[in-house]
Amino acid sequence: MFTGIIESLGTIAEMNREGDNLHLVISSSISPELRVDQSVSHNGICLTVVETWPEKYKVTAIRETLDKTNLGKLEIGSLINLERSMKMDGRLDGHIVQGHVDETALCTHVEEANGSWYYTFRYDSAKDNVTIEKGSISVNGVSLTVVNSKENEFSVAIIPYTYENTNFKQIEVGTTVNLEFDVIGKYVKRLMNGSSPT
Repeated sequence: MFTGIIESLGTIAEMNREGDNLHLVISSSISPELRVDQSVSHNGICLTVVETWPEKYKVTAIRETLDKTNLGKLEIGSLINLERSMKMDGRLDGHIVQGHVDETALCTHVEEANGSWYYTFRYDSAKDNVTIEKGSISVNGVSLTVVNSKENEFSVAIIPYTYENTNFKQIEVGTTVNLEFDVIGKYVKRLMNGSSPT
């Protein structure tokens, strides 16, 4: 379980394919504190640490993860948003983020607004995900508030701190991002549609 408050930016140092799996070696300021079997959110994707070194660590993404996220589109040198799992005695500064990406979205517009930025993303409405005005959304693992909600599109406002300390500074029109929709909203939508949340 995560909060969507990014702890650190990592840099992809190595990418190696093994069958359908992709092994990623990531350099990060939190690397010395990580241990094998620990869960870490990578652009909103919960991955398990499988090997550690003083300045780097390794995770593995399977085909299911690569098919549903933007991990396979990244390359050596790409910045990746990192967050360790939430402590039960800590504050929930963002919102409940499970680290399970629902789908990807495409950035369709970026607007600078005198010190902040507005980003617009389009997603596949056929997958039955929804956003609401002032609701929560996780974009590449960042907990954000929806400021403009449409059927298959939404916008978020980014403050300078978030811009500088996440990979939002690399997102431009045409960039694919990971989305995790609000877990409470997903359950409510399922119940309102008359289907049980199995």
